[in-house]
Amino acid sequence: MPLTHFTPNGEARMVDVGDKAPTHRRAVAEGRIRMEPTTLALIEQGGHAKGDVLGIARVAGIMGAKRTADLVPLCHPLSLTRVEIELTPCPGDAAIQCRASVETRGQTGVEMEALCAVQVALLTIYDMCKAVDRGMTLTNIRLVEKAGGRSGHWTRDPNGSPD
Repeated sequence: MPLTHFTPNGEARMVDVGDKAPTHRRAVAEGRIRMEPTTLALIEQGGHAKGDVLGIARVAGIMGAKRTADLVPLCHPLSLTRVEIELTPCPGDAAIQCRASVETRGQTGVEMEALCAVQVALLTIYDMCKAVDRGMTLTNIRLVEKAGGRSGHWTRDPNGSPD
């Protein structure tokens, strides 16, 4: 299958989705940020001087999904119908897990919006906590599910995919 973002001459292009019928589309992405246990404790206790780290990261993730077309050059601007960001502390791993679910009714999918939402939420956590922990690491950012459109439903195989 050829790459759709290139012309036959190899020039970059935005894919023409004008003739596609609008359908309900959904994508779920996830990722995590690893940190020092003391940093995670500070976030969970709500004692951070900059405020509610997870609340601000949640809003940032929503904003990231909404602004994806401004950041990724060949993405179509989409009218999103739903963006949900879940941020779950994982004390055993000294990490915060982020899961973004994005939906629209449109002519193209929302995988990029879900992936962008995860990254912006995790980057916001990094930004808010870097003064106490510069060694934080964003990891395992990946699409886990997409539904809708001509290609149908896809789910990441939890046993067959590398982290």
